[in-house]
Amino acid sequence: MRFRDVVTGWPGKLSDVSVLRSSSLFELCNNGTTLNGKRLYEGAEIGEYVVGDLGFPLLPWLLTPYKGKALLGLEREFNKRHYATRMVAKRALARLKDMWKIIEGVMWMPDRNKLPRIILVCCMLHNIVIDMEDEAQDEVPLAFDHDPGYRQQICDEADQTGSSLREKLSLILAENLPP
Repeated sequence: MRFRDVVTGWPGKLSDVSVLRSSSLFELCNNGTTLNGKRLYEGAEIGEYVVGDLGFPLLPWLLTPYKGKALLGLEREFNKRHYATRMVAKRALARLKDMWKIIEGVMWMPDRNKLPRIILVCCMLHNIVIDMEDEAQDEVPLAFDHDPGYRQQICDEADQTGSSLREKLSLILAENLPP
C-alpha cells in the first residue's frame, strides 16, 4: 500500500497513457534502469513488472488484463488475480484520500501550482504512517470508490514481449491453482 513512484502536475483530462509516457518511470522501465530484476519460476524467467488496467499498453514491464468476454479459463484466472492485485493500488489511493482530505480540496482549494507538491507530500506522509505501523490508521473507514468520475480508458497497444510474459504468468498461475 506504499507509493513507490508519484507523478503529479498533469491535468486530469489527460489520458493515463499520456501521463505514463511523459513520466520518468516510463523512461526508467523502458531502458531497464528500474524493474530489471529477474526471477526463475519453475524454469520460466519472469521479470519485475507493474500491473495496469486496460487504459495502459501491454509492455514487458507493464502487464494489463486480457481483453474481451470470451476468455479461456486460464485468461479469466489471470484477469481475476490481476484485478485483485490492482485493488491494492485502489485501496491505497482511497486510504490516501481519506486520510489527507486536502487532496480533494475539502479543507480549502490550494493554488494550482502548489497542488502537485501537496499531493507528493501527502504520499510521503502516507508512506511514513505505514512505516510507523500506525494501528489507528487501520481503523479509519475507507471510501473504496476514490474517484467516482473516472471513466475506464482502453489502450490497444500490446508489446510482443509483454504478451509473452503475460502468457507465462497465466500458465504459472493456472498450474498452481488449488484443486
